[in-house]
Amino acid sequence: MATVSVRYIVDDVDAAIAFYCGRLGFHEDMHPAPAFAMLSRGDLRLVLSAPGGGGGGGQAMPDGTVPRPGGWNRFTLEVDDLEGLVAELRGAGARFHNDIVTGVGGRQILVEDPSGNPVELFEPTRPEARL
Repeated sequence: MATVSVRYIVDDVDAAIAFYCGRLGFHEDMHPAPAFAMLSRGDLRLVLSAPGGGGGGGQAMPDGTVPRPGGWNRFTLEVDDLEGLVAELRGAGARFHNDIVTGVGGRQILVEDPSGNPVELFEPTRPEARL
C-alpha cells in the first residue's frame, strides 16, 4: 500500500500512464475518467490530473488560474542501473534536463514526463543513501 502520495498535473493522462507504467515501473491502480488516474510504485502513489479536468486537483482556482505541469519540484526514483535506464529512455525519445551528475550520495539525472514534469532518477553510491 502506498504511504506517500504526489499529484502531478499532466497535459495528457493517457500519455503519462504510458510513460510511468511502460518506462518507469509504475502500476495503474485506477483510471476512472480521461482527466484522472492513480498509479503506484512501492510506497509511492502518483495521482495524475489534467488541467481543468472537472473536479479535483486539476480544477481552476477561485481566481480562474488553471494548474499546469512543469516546475522544479520532483520525486526521486531509486534505480540500480542509471546509465542503462537513461539509454533506454533516450532511445524512446524522453527529454532530460541535464546529463548524469555525481553528488555526495549518488548519481542522478532529471527526466521529463510527457507533460514536462521532472522525475529524478537516482542511483546511490553509498549504502546510507539507499532507500
